Amino acid sequence: MAASPHSPNSSFRRLRGQHSPAEFAAMVRRAAKEIGETVSCDARYIGRVESGEIRCPNYAYERVFRHMFPGHNLADLGFSPRETVRGRLAQREQVASFSPFTRRTAPGSASCGSSASSASSFSSVPRSKESDVLRRAFMAGGSATVAAATLSLTLLGDTRRLPHRAGESEAAAVEDAVRQIRLLDDRHGADSLYRRAAEPLRTAYALLDAGATRQSTEDRLHAGAGELAISVGWLAHDSGRFDDARSHYAEALATARVSGDAGLEAHAFSNMAFLARDCGRPRESVRAAQAGRRAARSLGSPRLLSLLALREAGGWAGLADRKACEEALTRAHTEFSRGEAGADPEWMSFFGEAELESLESRCWAALGEHARAARHARRAADLQDPHFARNVALYTAELADNLAHAGAPDEAAWAGGRVLELLDEVQSTRIQSMVAATARTLIPHQRSPRVGAFLARHAAV
Repeated sequence: MAASPHSPNSSFRRLRGQHSPAEFAAMVRRAAKEIGETVSCDARYIGRVESGEIRCPNYAYERVFRHMFPGHNLADLGFSPRETVRGRLAQREQVASFSPFTRRTAPGSASCGSSASSASSFSSVPRSKESDVLRRAFMAGGSATVAAATLSLTLLGDTRRLPHRAGESEAAAVEDAVRQIRLLDDRHGADSLYRRAAEPLRTAYALLDAGATRQSTEDRLHAGAGELAISVGWLAHDSGRFDDARSHYAEALATARVSGDAGLEAHAFSNMAFLARDCGRPRESVRAAQAGRRAARSLGSPRLLSLLALREAGGWAGLADRKACEEALTRAHTEFSRGEAGADPEWMSFFGEAELESLESRCWAALGEHARAARHARRAADLQDPHFARNVALYTAELADNLAHAGAPDEAAWAGGRVLELLDEVQSTRIQSMVAATARTLIPHQRSPRVGAFLARHAAV
């Protein structure tokens, strides 16, 4: 029987068996990867399902659960029919008249390029319609412009209608905003998303300032607001707005320190290390990565320690300290080989073998060993799930640049041409800058037909 409101989902609990919630969440994430889905499942989500708080999963989770348990429908899994949940949700929304991450837009004003000032008039957008729009956009894998337009339905807050004190639904809305930003960035890149994503961040901190109905909710709001600050900071970072990114990462770090959240602190330092490297401050990158490692030491996640070691290696490479870089790379591979753990943060779903290869490639490139860097970049591009267009484009751009510097201009031109094809779908200032740099490196080889064709295509973009 499907779970009724506020009653435990005993069917789902039986399916979890002897696994802990964290172990089962890791199984869900692995199953999602097997079918090309992206879900940010953690022990908290499993607890919300089993308590009956989540009466029906979204479409992505439904596909993952059906993959894990063939022959089971939603009722077999202990969930309520989607249409009954939606109907009651819409009625509650009309009564509460609050959805902090739903923008009330006038008809025709929800385009990617519209300014904040153009949204002065609002009309209610029922969440059931909003879910259908997002589902169709994600499943169809449309253009970044279409995806960014769907973002306006779910991420832009309305701080004029904040509740007196935040409850579980507001905390869940903040968490959902983080997941939606990550999904859209994975598929389409940062450029078209950054301005849209800043408003829910302001709303999240306004909710924190308003206070929560209980301590557990306040803890969720702190974690959610901090993760949202990092996500928005990453959009700024990837689109070349480094000062904005630094501010958002610092805000996330302050939130982590105030709430005593070691996981959030480690995440903030990881991104700060990455940003410092990109800003040409390698020693700061090393120190931030080391601070992140200290924060992560007690969290029980080898993959997180691996990522932080790679961040540190990148800093050492920027300082031309080959020995320290190699030591950090060895630590990264050792920690990565320990495998996934139930304590792995949900935001680390991007960090697999492909990302490890890419980060190592950047280290060798910084040390001037471009042929070796190209080998790692090629493996990264080959290993990456094509579902994540942004990362495929990034790794292929790294491959093109390293091939160009390694004396393989024709191969570099081929890889660069592949990136230009992907840029029809992905909007990322970082990747565009990388392709432009590759084009400049290849100018002396323009007499080659393949190189000449690439340079002509690039000039026409």
